[in-house]
Amino acid sequence: MSTVALAVTDGMLHFELSLAYEVFGAAPDGVAGPWYSVAVCGPGAVAAGRFRLEPDHGLDHLPRAHTVIVPGWADVDVAPPAELVDAVRAAHEAGARVASLCTGAFVLAAAGLLDGKRATTHWAHTQVLADRYPHVDVDPDVLYVDNGSVLTSAGKAAAMDLCLHLVRLDHGSSIANVAARRLVVPPHRDGGQAQFVTTPVPTPAVHPLAELFPWVLKRLDRPLTVEDLARQARMSSRSLNRHFRSVTGTTPLQWLLIQRIRHAQELLETTGDSVDAIAVATGMGTAATLRRHFNRTVGVPPDTYRRTFRSRTGPDAQKYLTAPGG
Repeated sequence: MSTVALAVTDGMLHFELSLAYEVFGAAPDGVAGPWYSVAVCGPGAVAAGRFRLEPDHGLDHLPRAHTVIVPGWADVDVAPPAELVDAVRAAHEAGARVASLCTGAFVLAAAGLLDGKRATTHWAHTQVLADRYPHVDVDPDVLYVDNGSVLTSAGKAAAMDLCLHLVRLDHGSSIANVAARRLVVPPHRDGGQAQFVTTPVPTPAVHPLAELFPWVLKRLDRPLTVEDLARQARMSSRSLNRHFRSVTGTTPLQWLLIQRIRHAQELLETTGDSVDAIAVATGMGTAATLRRHFNRTVGVPPDTYRRTFRSRTGPDAQKYLTAPGG
């Protein structure tokens, strides 16, 4: 069983902490093997937002975990506690995968885990992170960044994106999708956090494309056009493009391509279908087209992706998934 350790001290944000516990604390339906064992680790009773928390273990327990999650840090103007920074560094040196949620990136940066790496945090604090830690390549436009053993996410909802990404890496896309449905969130959002800087996130149940998305996902094997989508949504192509930009941060065709790629990933993981058959099932037409788009989007060819995920024996297998914008 893989252990997920939540590293907590005074000043942690309770939203990200609760979110991570919700994702990793209970197995969704359909998980045949073991799920995660969650350990809350801290120096003693801590204040997380307005809540008092009694950790299960001390911070010295972090190096025993497979994955260490560092929730958001409330006051980025104050240096994180040295004992937390040291414990996170020690966990990484012991081989743990370390992920920060929101401003938890400041803890990882203080530990030196982000030097020379691409990273992100909440858009309101990306410039502060870049100024304070000039050796970190801060990307303000993505929802999360996966560097393999070190991962960072943008703010609030993007923390959920990163947690589901970790589930996908460990258990595959089918289980991640089940987990997302249980939490009533999309299994993967496209675009970057730039779409949220000045525009509030639309309520999923009421935005103009709420009925269009499931309609499209049932027809990925078909040669859909923007006109087809606009007709189904009962709006002009221009209006469709505007709504897609507002809701997803990208264009209808780019969104459609990403859905085809994600469906191809699931088929590669869960079936023995040939690449030619998967190309047809995902609306790509030919294996050559699928390989071109898959390689550009995911970073490896379909055959390599399949070998990696079909032969995976545990959560330490090599990870090829690329985060949005990566």
